[in-house]
Amino acid sequence: MSQNPEPVDPGPVTPSRRDRLRPLELIGFSAVLGVFAGLVVLLVTRELLLAAIFLGVGFIVTIMVVALIGLGGKPSEEDLEARKDLQRPEDGKTWH
Repeated sequence: MSQNPEPVDPGPVTPSRRDRLRPLELIGFSAVLGVFAGLVVLLVTRELLLAAIFLGVGFIVTIMVVALIGLGGKPSEEDLEARKDLQRPEDGKTWH
């Protein structure tokens, strides 16, 4: 069985702008849903404290749901290949 040669180091990996802004999009989405929940409670009950509580709870629940959905997704082929390159054995001689 032949062993794979050590891959050439491509240099530092720089994520695209879209990849860097993805967490901000998810936090913004959660904030919008939290504000929506807070406004609905505020308009129905007219209690500011209760509306603030629902805003916070809505934000946190949305963050958790989005994170769990993201963890449940299947990684792409590109991501799997990148992970393989990070799994170097301790002896440093053979790969995978």
